[in-house]
Amino acid sequence: MTTTRQYRARAVLTGLAMTAGLLQAAPVLAQSKPFAGQSNASAEEAPRYKRLPAPSLNFYGTSGLIDMPSAEMQPDGQWSTSFSWFAGQSRYNLTFQATPWLSASFRYNGIRDLSGTAFSTYYDRGFDVRARLWREGHWRPAVTIGLQDFAGTGVYASEYIVATKSFDTPALGSGRSPGRLKVTAGLGWGRLGTYGALGSLAGNRTGFTPGGTGGSLSTESWFRGDVAPFGGIEWEINDRWGLKAEYSSDAYLAESRDSGIFERRSPLNFGLEYQWTPGTRIGAYYLYGSELGITAQIQLNPKHPRVPMQVPALAPVLPRNQWATESAHWGQDWAQSSASKRQVRDLVAEALKSDGLTLEAITLSGTEVELRYRNNRYRSETLAAGRAARLIANVLPPSVETFRLVPVRRGIGLSTTVLRRSDLEALEFVPDAPDALAAVSTVTNAAPLAADAILSEELYPAFSTSVSPYSSQGYFDPDQPFRLDLGVDFAASYTPAPGWRIAGAIRQRLWGNIANGRASNSVLPHVRTDQAEYAQHGTTLNNLYVSRHWQPGRNTYARVTAGLLESMYGGISGEMLWKPAASPLALGVEGNYVRQRAFDQRFGFRDYQTFTGHASAYLELGKGYVAQVDAGRYLAGDYGATFSIDRTFKNGWSVGGFFTRTNVSAADFGEGSFDKGFRFRIPLDWMLGKPSRNSFGLTIRPTQRDGGQRVAVPGRLYGSVRAAHRLSLTEQRARFWE
Repeated sequence: MTTTRQYRARAVLTGLAMTAGLLQAAPVLAQSKPFAGQSNASAEEAPRYKRLPAPSLNFYGTSGLIDMPSAEMQPDGQWSTSFSWFAGQSRYNLTFQATPWLSASFRYNGIRDLSGTAFSTYYDRGFDVRARLWREGHWRPAVTIGLQDFAGTGVYASEYIVATKSFDTPALGSGRSPGRLKVTAGLGWGRLGTYGALGSLAGNRTGFTPGGTGGSLSTESWFRGDVAPFGGIEWEINDRWGLKAEYSSDAYLAESRDSGIFERRSPLNFGLEYQWTPGTRIGAYYLYGSELGITAQIQLNPKHPRVPMQVPALAPVLPRNQWATESAHWGQDWAQSSASKRQVRDLVAEALKSDGLTLEAITLSGTEVELRYRNNRYRSETLAAGRAARLIANVLPPSVETFRLVPVRRGIGLSTTVLRRSDLEALEFVPDAPDALAAVSTVTNAAPLAADAILSEELYPAFSTSVSPYSSQGYFDPDQPFRLDLGVDFAASYTPAPGWRIAGAIRQRLWGNIANGRASNSVLPHVRTDQAEYAQHGTTLNNLYVSRHWQPGRNTYARVTAGLLESMYGGISGEMLWKPAASPLALGVEGNYVRQRAFDQRFGFRDYQTFTGHASAYLELGKGYVAQVDAGRYLAGDYGATFSIDRTFKNGWSVGGFFTRTNVSAADFGEGSFDKGFRFRIPLDWMLGKPSRNSFGLTIRPTQRDGGQRVAVPGRLYGSVRAAHRLSLTEQRARFWE
């Protein structure tokens, strides 16, 4: 039976055969609604499977018993946030499972009435890292080695090696899920070697000294000094309830013996935990024979969104042999008519627009199309390319066989994906469609815009506005560990031509307390530590700048930005990036001449001005990992390098860490000894289940100082360029068919 789509296509083809050569553009001209055949199925109807709860966490936020660690690892990519408290000690923990065998943690803890300190509550920061040596086998336990508080002041510094073996237990009653018994034993050094020590295997170690700046790696103390055994059991009664018991090798000398915070009567700890939801766990405990404790754990995994993504399914690609059934339909005469090509452009623009994509320009010949489009809707460039290809396949004349898809950002063509239309038609419904299409398509560098390209008539000049909430954070002030400003950003931009942009934002604070933060005590120029001074004014001009992005040559990208670049600095910034589309390596150089803005963040400036610039190297390691090195001159005039590594998941989640070493001494740098921290970014579409390129992110440093600081310039090149290059596109190849 002939479908309505086929009937319309044939009718229009016949009519246009008698006109000015628009024969092959007609099939989709007849489709007034490109999505007329799309599916109405919702994401809720897709099969979903119940995930098993992740291993429970200990009081330090890592996989473990109560106060002691275990050898278990969280699921790959897991992001865990936890809070624990007992005997006047609070610990806020963040843990990320960077790989299936490696995890890293950051902790902010408070200890009340700690002897040797000048504070009623002593606050401290620390980092942990754990590496699994081997997985659990049928007879073999999992074994993990760990460093605890290895880069802080050392109040919780310890090292350990631990083994865990699990056993299935029968269900308690009919209709209930079976349980699991986990047995853990290990050896600890440092804090974990202070009770029941067996002796020292390798030399002595220094202990915790209150008042130190911290931040340095005390490698000379690792796995030295007394070593002591610890262990315990965990019984997961079912998928909700769990019991724990452990023998602790931490004597709590500073808290119990030296400070009298609590009385440690016993090395035994006991706990009861409840899995409230798949990502939330709470627990209550009796510790050290005298104290009660509690924990609350929240676990997220980027691979498991809270809300399923809901994207309307496109109409299938209709093979041309089903509607272009006569030899005349395959002619190329239409490509000789400017009017016909403009009409094809309009059809393509309308099809893209219906899916949130924007046509920048199109170059047409009888057998080939180069489509330049702007993706302002989908986070994944692969997903956008796939939808663009299927949309135009249903509107272009039958003679067009080769598609060249060029995503454009800030007026720059980022790459070219080349594929055959016949492959698109043949592979759409085969089981291994993503791999099959990847095998017959290529990703190359974007060529300059062709002289005969037909531009969109609706893009330039363009003016846009937005209103969005903002938050600004201040961390780890001893008087108040967390400070926050909340408000609204009123932003506007004007794009007069491809590559040019004028933009600015007015910021209105509605509530906050960052203005009450500590005054800077830095001996370096106050390039970042005057945050409280910049927070004194409620209405500010956050930025106002003009920028230009362009491609000066093959594989190269360029940017110039001038104006009020960020809340603290204004000036001029230039950047060059070399990044072949098929290469995992990129090299860049950036220079900035900036002057510090006045505290009121209007149009005034302070006296401090400087030149800062860096040479950068970026390397895609595969599976979403990117390593980066930036070497050069920082805002305070110091020289050095920043080393970072980030992991970006296919759905846009990003987690990474960094550290900077410069020629500023630890004494001059101040607390923390050198700049370091971690950052994460959560995409809004992951939380809302609707396509969006927006995201929410934070960068957290143990302490904000002035050494190793860079200016924040809007529109830096690497991130947007990399997202549309070969490795990123191929890693997300399954999303081409979404």
